[in-house]
Amino acid sequence: MTDIDIRPAVVDDIPAIVAMLADDALGAARESPDDLGPYLVAYERLQSDPHQFLMVAMRGDMLVGTLQLSVIAGLSRRGSTRSVIEGVRVHGSERGRGLGQQLIEWAIEESRRQGCQLVQLTSDAARPDAHRFYERLGFVGSHVGFKYQL
Repeated sequence: MTDIDIRPAVVDDIPAIVAMLADDALGAARESPDDLGPYLVAYERLQSDPHQFLMVAMRGDMLVGTLQLSVIAGLSRRGSTRSVIEGVRVHGSERGRGLGQQLIEWAIEESRRQGCQLVQLTSDAARPDAHRFYERLGFVGSHVGFKYQL
């Protein structure tokens, strides 16, 4: 996979990122690729925060993967800094070729570079294949997550 370039997302990447977010049953129910307005506002918020990293994986000029990494300072765990990986997606044409692992490895290494002591992520309970993937990479299913819809 050496022909993959992982770089920060630019505004022109937003349509392709949103298309990947919507490219499964869960995403199709919660994303709106036909209305990019909210995503563009969110992109600007991310760009203005130095602790947010919206990344894309490129194969040549084709966007084939994405993830968001958030770095969070905290008091717990003796004042540890942690990172949270969100929105990991790999284009359908690239699945099973190691790109997901490459993205997660990038996020772990960047977390180390940012001084984080912990990398965490959540994965929807309806995604058992993703859970096996993260466990294979060394993540441990240690907590039960809760969400409150506003």
